[in-house]
Amino acid sequence: MKVLTPQGRSVGGADAIVRLARRFWWAWPLYAVSKLPFGMSVLRRGYRWVAARRPCARGACSTPGPMRWVSWIPLVVLPSCVITVGLGLPPWALMWALAVAIYAGCKWLTWWPARGVPAPRTRRLGYLLAWPGMDAETFLRPTTKAVPPPAAEWAWAALKTSFGAALLWVVARNVPSSQPLRRGWVSLLGLIFLLHFGTFHILSILWRRAGVTAPPIMRTPALATSLSSFWGRRWNAGFHQLVHSLVFRRLHAKLGRAGATLSAFLVSGLIHDLVISLPAKGGYGLPTAYFTLQAIGMLFERSSAGKLLGVRRGVAGWLFTLVVAGGPALWLFHPPFVKRVILPFLHAVRAL
Repeated sequence: MKVLTPQGRSVGGADAIVRLARRFWWAWPLYAVSKLPFGMSVLRRGYRWVAARRPCARGACSTPGPMRWVSWIPLVVLPSCVITVGLGLPPWALMWALAVAIYAGCKWLTWWPARGVPAPRTRRLGYLLAWPGMDAETFLRPTTKAVPPPAAEWAWAALKTSFGAALLWVVARNVPSSQPLRRGWVSLLGLIFLLHFGTFHILSILWRRAGVTAPPIMRTPALATSLSSFWGRRWNAGFHQLVHSLVFRRLHAKLGRAGATLSAFLVSGLIHDLVISLPAKGGYGLPTAYFTLQAIGMLFERSSAGKLLGVRRGVAGWLFTLVVAGGPALWLFHPPFVKRVILPFLHAVRAL
């Protein structure tokens, strides 16, 4: 491919791609990378690496059909841009900027392989902008006539949303200022109820009413009787879908079940460290340690000792899940994060 500039100059390779990237909103981050120090050098090396590995058939070379590498560009570029230009932001703003950048990159990463599924443009935009799940193919696939969710489900979703808002804007401000950590953790619980349990459930109901397969991403995690069911089916099904498909399934054949499980939780920990510890400028490694512990707990419950103790079912499984997943939760939302990120955020949204 060659690009002919208005001045009559022929440009190829990464330079041509960067020129074209300026013309499309979804490719703009690629152009932004080219303006970073050594950006063009990295892009040129990457282009040569891809070009050298294109499959050839019958003497003609072409790029791979799926072009899977394209799907990873936003996930690499967007957080890098945020880290490069956003370190001067308030810690809470940097946290949200990183979270949105990673989320947007993951949405694109999951949408790209499913872009060939026939679906209305509104549904495609809905998946990218108005649905927290990460199963693009299921979301985009045509379904039968929608079954309206019962009124009780509407009421339950509204109740969880209201409860989260009350914790965030009412209960937290009544916690004594002399107990900042307690104040922050109450607010975090409110934020989780407001978004994950409440707002995301309402979105699920609205999409299902429109005939889209969009089950809630939170599925009563308090009822989980094993760590496997807690992380695999009940807590944040969207994130589980992403890590399972991109990490666990790809490494299972090479590393086995144990190695793939540890790798998947390690990736989860590193992502949370990036979003939580980097803005807080402290507590580094604690979120990764938390998710590593979860992996060890899951491997234990599958072991012969775990089976003997019955920690995968019943009351024993519920208690084991509560202790392992809930007990060290302060590693995940550690004090530096609460004090330097959450409390200033509460002041910004006038919750305090």
